[in-house]
Amino acid sequence: MPASTHSIAKTESPLLIDERRRLIRELVQSQGRVTVDELAERFGTSVVTIRSDLNSLASTGAVLRTHGGALAQRDTEEVPIGVKQKLKHEQKARIAIEAAKLIRDGETILLDSGSTTEEIAKQIRGLKLTSLNVITNALNIAGLLATVPHVNLIMPGGQLRPNSYSLSGPQAVAALQGLYADRLFLGVDSLDPDIGLMTPHLLEAQLNAQMMKISRQVIAVADASKLMKRNLSVIAPVEQLDMLITDSGADQAIVDQLRGRGIEVVLA
Repeated sequence: MPASTHSIAKTESPLLIDERRRLIRELVQSQGRVTVDELAERFGTSVVTIRSDLNSLASTGAVLRTHGGALAQRDTEEVPIGVKQKLKHEQKARIAIEAAKLIRDGETILLDSGSTTEEIAKQIRGLKLTSLNVITNALNIAGLLATVPHVNLIMPGGQLRPNSYSLSGPQAVAALQGLYADRLFLGVDSLDPDIGLMTPHLLEAQLNAQMMKISRQVIAVADASKLMKRNLSVIAPVEQLDMLITDSGADQAIVDQLRGRGIEVVLA
């Protein structure tokens, strides 16, 4: 932040809430990340006040809240899975409950990597099933399901991406070519009706496209904040979806547009 802005922040007592939050947002965008302690010192206020500011900014999508601070919200950058797990958790849990209702005994399902699909895995642990084949490229999901008696777990190979705990790359794509799934639960980073399903990672996009090819039914699971966002790599046009499960905060115009294209939209 320029020295003059710093000076304003230090001398005004106190800054108006909206002005302080605007300055915080600009600082996060310029630095990439900030800590609560750093902001409290800079703005001459308490850590409780700064936490409230960051929570408010995070609720509007202006920043990504982390333990002890915040990260810049940039659509083209991949958010670490540890951060994703804390974002919109209530909405993701509701989406997972709706998704789990679709799973039938004896089926083969594909779970893409992601924090929403991780919530689906948690639901699977409690399903009263005799047998379920689960294909996943995510280590965190595999860890949740590895000891579940009714789950037969299949993992493709590939290159590990520590940010997402997922395996991707040519080996993963090749491993899926001889498999078939009744339904795919696809966690997308961005969904724009005019552009398609998107992710910040090219190899992940290629793997997701292969997942869609081998699945009888393709279900995107994404909280409302992912709708109308754009990202680097396009996975597929939205017409290749059979269903979207999102939360009740979804923009009605987007929901109507997707339904008009023949996609079933479930609001959790």
